[in-house]
Amino acid sequence: MPRPPILPTLDWPAIFATGLNYEQWIAAAEPAQRERMEEGRRALALEPPLEAWLGALARPVHVAAIAEDWCGDVVRHVPVLQLLADHAPRLKVRYLGREQSRDAFSRFLVNGGEAIPVFVFLNDRFVECGHWGPMPAAGKEWIARGKACGDLKTARERVAKLYEADPSRREVIRELVRLIDIAASTTL
Repeated sequence: MPRPPILPTLDWPAIFATGLNYEQWIAAAEPAQRERMEEGRRALALEPPLEAWLGALARPVHVAAIAEDWCGDVVRHVPVLQLLADHAPRLKVRYLGREQSRDAFSRFLVNGGEAIPVFVFLNDRFVECGHWGPMPAAGKEWIARGKACGDLKTARERVAKLYEADPSRREVIRELVRLIDIAASTTL
């Protein structure tokens, strides 16, 4: 039986090194988008047990965040990722544009299309352990169903309702924390 084609291995340390830290990335954002993201970040809060857990990660976790400030989902979800990083000294995030990291970005199409943000979770040795984006799992399911039945308008309306029902971004936090936990694992 022939072997399936294998994608080239990505040099995650090099890709990560080309990214910007949050302060650099947010400083380069459009002023209105920057204010929306900073306001969103200030409005979020973590429970004390989660803050303590983040502060005590067993080993470093790297996140390559493919994000551009013009995107509504980026504006909505980057503040969540950054809030988690603010409480986790071992959680290192670098922000990259789609064109800057085209080889990496093209691996994370959503239902056949390009969508951001994409957060790629890497362990301390830069082994890919999972990815998230561009929205919570329930939202991605609505979009997939909308594409399947030819009704993206209603699917997008349902995604908007999901966002309205969770202004504290608890579902996004839960999904991101799960991936941080996997990437920081020291045992099965």
